[in-house]
Amino acid sequence: MALAHQSDGHRGESILAVFDAAFGALLAADPAAFRAKFRKMAASAFAFYRGTACLFYADLDGEQDSGPYIDKRTGRVWIHGDLHAENFGTYLDAHGRLVFNVNDFDEAFVGPFIWDLKRFAASIALIGYTKALADEVISGLVRTYAAAYRERIRALAKGEDVPQLTLDTARGPLLSALRHARTQTRVELLDAMTEIRDWERRFTPGSGVITLDTATRAKVLDAFEAYLPSLPGADQLNRQSHRVKDVVGRRGVGIGSAGLPSYDLLLEGHTDALENDVVVYMKQGQTPAVSRHITDSRVREYFRHEGHRTVISQRALQAHADPWLGWTELGGVGQLVAEVSPYAVDLDWSDINDPAGIEAVVADLGRATAGMHAAADEESGHSLVPFSTEDAIDQAIARDEDGFAGLLVDFAHSYGARARSDHRIFVDLFRNGSIHGL
Repeated sequence: MALAHQSDGHRGESILAVFDAAFGALLAADPAAFRAKFRKMAASAFAFYRGTACLFYADLDGEQDSGPYIDKRTGRVWIHGDLHAENFGTYLDAHGRLVFNVNDFDEAFVGPFIWDLKRFAASIALIGYTKALADEVISGLVRTYAAAYRERIRALAKGEDVPQLTLDTARGPLLSALRHARTQTRVELLDAMTEIRDWERRFTPGSGVITLDTATRAKVLDAFEAYLPSLPGADQLNRQSHRVKDVVGRRGVGIGSAGLPSYDLLLEGHTDALENDVVVYMKQGQTPAVSRHITDSRVREYFRHEGHRTVISQRALQAHADPWLGWTELGGVGQLVAEVSPYAVDLDWSDINDPAGIEAVVADLGRATAGMHAAADEESGHSLVPFSTEDAIDQAIARDEDGFAGLLVDFAHSYGARARSDHRIFVDLFRNGSIHGL
């Protein structure tokens, strides 16, 4: 893709227009949360990139139905929607295994598989720039990612059995993250969020915790009851383990969750022992940035609401997902529900600085990306993508093997430069009061 050149003034106007479409309603409802979000985005070009998937897809608009490696099938697969280098980490799957894989599926949707790869490639260019890596080194890292992705897609298309990244198979920083996750305990999580009063566990009052009025509490509890049928094996649920002991409100202030109301619910767990209590969160599903550029009515009509979309997408893309993952509605707005897990550890890039070490990591992330794409097809139990994703992608890449890595390299450099320039423009807009509503 050749990125059109715009003057700073015109580009600033484009950024503001995209922000208004993506954030306008939420920003108007909670400007303080967006001031916090934008302060975090102002810290670096990468932080800005993380918070602006909306701008990324606005720039790619027009490539939905044509272009290299896009055909009727590969343009319509489950995609992560915000695949950057920091959206990987550990989770405890439904079988009790610690797995390192892609995480954070709030932006997941159906679209061109190459968009996930482009978004990741540009993020590597941005991380490489912050680590003062030469352009040729960054190019090599993107090629490594592309080669690992290609190799794994080919293996999956052949029906080969490929291992997940676990304590037995991971290495380097990924193994360190898994080992760290293994040392975490539910008791430590509960101690950080709750206290015992009158022989029962309750949420600890404090910063960020909102005490609910009686009416709101009742609505949240009703929404929780409506969530239970969405769980796998709902007809066999142990109702006692899902008994709500306490509920509080929270307000999202992270880069991706600014302005979104959420609630934490404390559950009994599978025994009466207080150490087995479980915390789940209920939060409003958000409109994924990529959905504004996918016009296929079959995709839009497949989902009941954004909470349903997020859950169905995660179940499709992540094998053996969180068993607490489900959806509901609150006040007519779609919500997703999931466990606040003590075993979720994000990949930490701060100490991954040696080019050889980074290369090993991006190779593993390329393989993880391929596994994610391959998991979400006709065999995932969802009818929206009724074909073998790995076969479709394998055949598309095979039509131009030599150009695959080069396309991602060129995009990584061009969009990395665009994001750095956009970050500078954004900071000036923000600090000079040019963002409407702030």
